Amino acid sequence: MMSLDVIVIGSGIGGLTAGALLARYGKKVLICESHTIAGGAAHSFSRRGFHFDSGPSFYCGLGNKFPSLNPLKQVLDVLGESLEVIPYDPLGHYHFPEGTFPVYSNLQKYRQEVAQVTPQGAQELERFEQRLLSLYDCLKDIPTIALRADWQLIPILISRCFPALLKLLPQINIINSSVGDVMDREVSDPWVRRLIDLECFLLSGLKAHGTIAPEVAFMLGERTRVGVEYPVGGSGAIVDALIRGFQRWGGELWVGTHVEQILVKSGKVIGVKLRKGEIIKAPIVISNATIWDTYGKLLKPEDLPRTYREEALKTPAIESFMHLHLGIKADGLEELTGHHVVVHDSKQDIAKPGNTCMISIPSVWDCNLAPEGYHVVHAYTLEAYEGWQKDEKYEDKKREKAQFLYCALEKVIPDIRQRITLELIGTPLTHSHFLRRFQGTYGAAIAAGKGMFPGCHTPISGLYRVGDSTMPGIGVPAVAASGILCANTLK
Repeated sequence: MMSLDVIVIGSGIGGLTAGALLARYGKKVLICESHTIAGGAAHSFSRRGFHFDSGPSFYCGLGNKFPSLNPLKQVLDVLGESLEVIPYDPLGHYHFPEGTFPVYSNLQKYRQEVAQVTPQGAQELERFEQRLLSLYDCLKDIPTIALRADWQLIPILISRCFPALLKLLPQINIINSSVGDVMDREVSDPWVRRLIDLECFLLSGLKAHGTIAPEVAFMLGERTRVGVEYPVGGSGAIVDALIRGFQRWGGELWVGTHVEQILVKSGKVIGVKLRKGEIIKAPIVISNATIWDTYGKLLKPEDLPRTYREEALKTPAIESFMHLHLGIKADGLEELTGHHVVVHDSKQDIAKPGNTCMISIPSVWDCNLAPEGYHVVHAYTLEAYEGWQKDEKYEDKKREKAQFLYCALEKVIPDIRQRITLELIGTPLTHSHFLRRFQGTYGAAIAAGKGMFPGCHTPISGLYRVGDSTMPGIGVPAVAASGILCANTLK
């Protein structure tokens, strides 16, 4: 029998940050990961010498050049870990039907590019950005690593962040607003409104009216202050650093260990049962599984209040994705840049599956991710889970849906199809299977003003949750912040 204080289900960034911090705080922590590779949606994998990121590929504030406000970097600092990063600018290119548009971290250069398309829109964009940056100027003085999710947050904020709280008072209205509310007040130019919608969609999975203003304020502020960068070794290097820090402080990670059930007795958590029937006991269990998987699969229906469970399972979910991982010949691509977003049809909703395609070519920065003379490519786009099944039509449907991604890639590398030496196509079924995620989703789609994210607490004593269905946003900083809040609450 193991003597444990905490069991964490899942080794995504949220689970790793919560587990690592609790180990740093002196708790005996076990993380159980169903997959054979740690990292959840941020894990890396290799095929024939090509090293791929499975999910996130855009990072900011992970290096040591500037004091970082990125929650993940703050966790790594506490754990005594660091990452080697490669800065770059422009941070990417947006490809619209009417032309290609470079996006710079430097807001002045960014607006100069916008002004070439719409001078009036560039002026409106500046007013919009300044409105959000004034909010960022207040938020940056409240370090995420000090926060928690209980009443003890109040004395912490008063004692450590009182000047910042005073600065925040004039910002109360915008804190509770959507980005769309700010956009409606400052921007009328249709091209810039679409640009703002696109940036919100890339950040949160929702357009401007569904994305909370502080989320974009923080993104704009950090992007401008420290720029963007890629970690050497890809997202797997981030996961490895968290694991090293976790294990240095006595934490234990079991991969290939599927938790079948969270055990509850008299309204309190007592441990977990593994797929093979083994029972491991602990007074605290943290689920890094989604809200739908935690409440719909890991718990028995009678473990939760009926109304609470029903409402939680109705939480709207962001669609799943089609993924295309390629190994390609790199000859003649010396001027290639690493990030691209392609919008196929300006008249269609950017959130329509297949219309907006994201492309990452990280070997542009880190040549060790591919054999010499080659690049790795990761392209992805939204795709609904419904209608996918493993039948005789599955392979044909995979190739059909991948054409949206190939057409997007041809905007960047016209002869991409002739360069391919390795091709992997992922569907919502792939995403659901390997990441053990409800319908392969990337998180909760709770629009601004349409409900609150539930946070780390649950109705069951000793059971907590972290990850992308507890905090706004689908990016690494948001899930790292969820782990911080949970761990500090249990400190």
